[in-house]
Formats: sequence, structure tokens, C-alpha cells
Amino acid sequence: MSSGKRRWVKTGLLLAGMLTGSHLQAQPAAGLRESLHEGDIIFQESVSDFSTAIQLATHSRYSHCGLLFKKEGQWYVYEAIEPVGAAPLQEWIARGRKQHYVVKRLKGADSLLTPPVLEKLLSAGKQYAGRHYDFYFGWSDERIYCSELVWKMYKEATGLELGTLQQFRDFDLTHPAVKKQMKSIYGNHIPLEEKIISPVSMFNSPLLVKVSSN
Repeated sequence: MSSGKRRWVKTGLLLAGMLTGSHLQAQPAAGLRESLHEGDIIFQESVSDFSTAIQLATHSRYSHCGLLFKKEGQWYVYEAIEPVGAAPLQEWIARGRKQHYVVKRLKGADSLLTPPVLEKLLSAGKQYAGRHYDFYFGWSDERIYCSELVWKMYKEATGLELGTLQQFRDFDLTHPAVKKQMKSIYGNHIPLEEKIISPVSMFNSPLLVKVSSN
């Protein structure tokens, strides 16, 4: 196994452990469940060194996001972790630091996210089910990271771009914690021109409006 592959596997195992190791908490309050619409996007602060590096590089509190949908009367978050899949909402919230989250919605969702569009949105996500999390943050579909997943789902289903695409060179890579993570993933060859969509770019999209938080 190459050194780059070993770094990816090690980082993947560390993040997977952080994402799945939290004890499940109580169901979200009824008020939250009643305020949600399918297609809403939920943001949180994850609790790993990898998450800290993302926050420092993007100057944002939020390092993870997913798309909300309902199945058999229960709310789930479709997300790119390791691997891509769906998690019950209460489990997803429990993973985040202090269980904090923010839910945002597409402006005009009542008219734009019709049942056929929602079906297309979820179908767009299902094609990535089971794929590995992309610690390299590449733009190909071979592996995929959280904000890339949601961005591509919306782009395919609605034609809308939620957030501005950037390059690695646009982020702050100077902090020692960021340098450490970049070194462990890329060695000495950071792909500075790689196209990337960050959680904060989506969070700040003018096409979204905040609907709930705790």
C-alpha cells in the first residue's frame, strides 16, 4: 500500500470514529421536526482534528453539512461521511459539538422544490450512496465530501449553485493545525488549483435562508 493510501485510510478511520462514536441523544424537539421541509440543508461543527482544520482554513464555525429528507415518518440526513449514506436526524445532531446545528432552506422552496424536483434531488444523491469520503477534496465523483455532495445534488436537480466554487489557494492554509492535516493527506504536493465547495460557502449562499437552529 502506498504512503498516500495509508494516510487516506488512517485519516478515514479517525474521522469515521469521531462521527460514529457519540452516544445517541433524545429525539429532536417536536417543534424542530415540524419546522423542517425535505430538501433543507443542516450544518454543524464536527468534533475532530480534521474538522478543526476545515474551520481554521475556511474561517467558519461549520465544518459538516447534509440534506434533510423524510422516510416512513422519520427525519434523516443524507450526508457524505465514510461512506456516503443516511443517518437518523437525532443521531446526526448528537455527533456535533454541543449538539449545535443550523438549518437553512432554499428561498422559494415551496414553489421550487415540488414533489418531482424533490424526487430528482434524492435520486441525484442516491447515485453516490456507499462511496468513500473524499479526504483529498477532489472534484471527481469517485469519492465525495459533504458540501460537494449537497452542492452536486442541488445542481443536478434544480440547476442552482448553492455557494461559490473556489480553489485550495483561496483558503487560509497557514495555521499549524491546517498544515499538519494537509501534510498528512497530500505530503508536499497540495493541489492548490483544485476546485472545491466549502461548507461556509454554501452556508453563506444568498439562495438560502435560515429556518432553525439551536
